Amino acid sequence: MKMSRRAKRMEKSHKRSKGASLNMVSLMDIFTILVFFLLVNSSDVQLTQNEKVQLPESKANQVPAATLVIMISNDQVLVQGRLIATVDEIMAIKGNIIPALKEELKIQSDNSLRQLSESELREMGRPITIMGNKEIPYQLLKKIMFTSSKSNYSNISLAVLKKTEGEG
Repeated sequence: MKMSRRAKRMEKSHKRSKGASLNMVSLMDIFTILVFFLLVNSSDVQLTQNEKVQLPESKANQVPAATLVIMISNDQVLVQGRLIATVDEIMAIKGNIIPALKEELKIQSDNSLRQLSESELREMGRPITIMGNKEIPYQLLKKIMFTSSKSNYSNISLAVLKKTEGEG
């Protein structure tokens, strides 16, 4: 069968064009951005543990929520990684209120992005997590918890390490 002029012209045109190509650089950029987004916004909350703080162990399965963190080592008390006072200074304070901690918690609550309403504050308080070395004295923990509750951080969680199934 004989080809028409138009069919010949179209065939010649198709031979000249190479077809569509994929720009892999743009595609790789999109996937890289997607991977970073997923890594940054992962839902698992992991508390960063300092080598000076040895947490007690627990069999609890509940994952902690992201909250303000007070870290207590054998010699220092830190709020969000910032030194507040030494353990000796706190133990020397008469009474249960730690002024430096109370001031820092007030600053943190003022800087907080998620402000709770007054009724929520009265009902449950702001959440806070205490990461205390398992060897700290109870009197120190009591003072920190008392100061936290007086600063409207009465929803207190204590950080622990999860025990594995084989441990007693």
